[in-house]
Amino acid sequence: MGILPALGTRAGKRTQFEMKKKEEDVRRKMIVVRMNEKEFTALEKLRASSTEKTVSNYLRKVALRRPVTIVYRNETADDFLNELIQLKRELHFIGHNLNQAVHKLHTLDRIPEFRTWIRQYETVHHQFLQKEDQIIARGNQIYQLWLQE
Repeated sequence: MGILPALGTRAGKRTQFEMKKKEEDVRRKMIVVRMNEKEFTALEKLRASSTEKTVSNYLRKVALRRPVTIVYRNETADDFLNELIQLKRELHFIGHNLNQAVHKLHTLDRIPEFRTWIRQYETVHHQFLQKEDQIIARGNQIYQLWLQE
């Protein structure tokens, strides 16, 4: 089996863009390892948790004691992110209510309506401060967990 021609060239002709591997980089030695399904599944799971795209590259790095980059998911951080997303939604709605209240303030002509608005604003403002406290408390909890790791 020879070298396949590059796209857009005639068979057998080399282009200036073809790159040859250095003689020392050509891999001529082959090692065969037999595994059962369970072993291969375990190996593939290890490879999948790394950044290596092929089992060959993964095994080569492990065998030669080269560093293998492992993809790590921090479930605590994922949970924290989900909580922050939920709090963000709630804060968005509270902020929307505050904007409506301020808009209403600008259209008021009479004092009794103004007093009603202030009572409503105090309730919404209190809700906002509670959510803010929740965010700070949860952030501190996550920070303490990360410090322990």
